[in-house]
Amino acid sequence: MKIGRLNHVGVATPDVEAAARTYRELYGADEASDPIELPKLGVRVIFVRIPNMQIELIEPLGAASPIHKFLEKNPKGGQHHMCFEVPDIVAARDAMRERGATILGTGEPYTGAHGVPVIFVHPKNTGGVLVELMQEPEGEHA
Repeated sequence: MKIGRLNHVGVATPDVEAAARTYRELYGADEASDPIELPKLGVRVIFVRIPNMQIELIEPLGAASPIHKFLEKNPKGGQHHMCFEVPDIVAARDAMRERGATILGTGEPYTGAHGVPVIFVHPKNTGGVLVELMQEPEGEHA
C-alpha cells in the first residue's frame, strides 16, 4: 500500500466562514463550498478549492466535537490533519496496522466529510501529524 495524492489539509478554526474569507481576501482563493453541517461528525466544514488540492476548514459543532479539544489548546485554530487518498481504505488500514501504526477510534472506516470511507492514523506514528486516509473518490484522478 502506498499513499496517493494529497487531497486536503484540515484546518481547525472557531469560525469557518471567517477563515474562508481570509483565504479569499489574503490568498485569492475564490472557490469555496457553502458551509456544510455534519452533526454525526460533530463539525461544520467549508472546502476551499485551490488548483492542486483543497483546504478543509473545520469548526466544532458543540463541546462534544473532536475539534473542540483541539481549539481549547489552539484557540485561534491551526493545521489539524493532512489527508491522502488511497485506492482501498480497508487494505490501507490493514497495511498500517501490519506496519505498527495505531488507527484511531474503532479502526473501522467511516464516512467522512467528502462522503467516502476514511480512517485516521495516530500522530505518534507520523512525527506528531494526524494523518487521514480516505478512499479515493470514484471517477477522480484516474
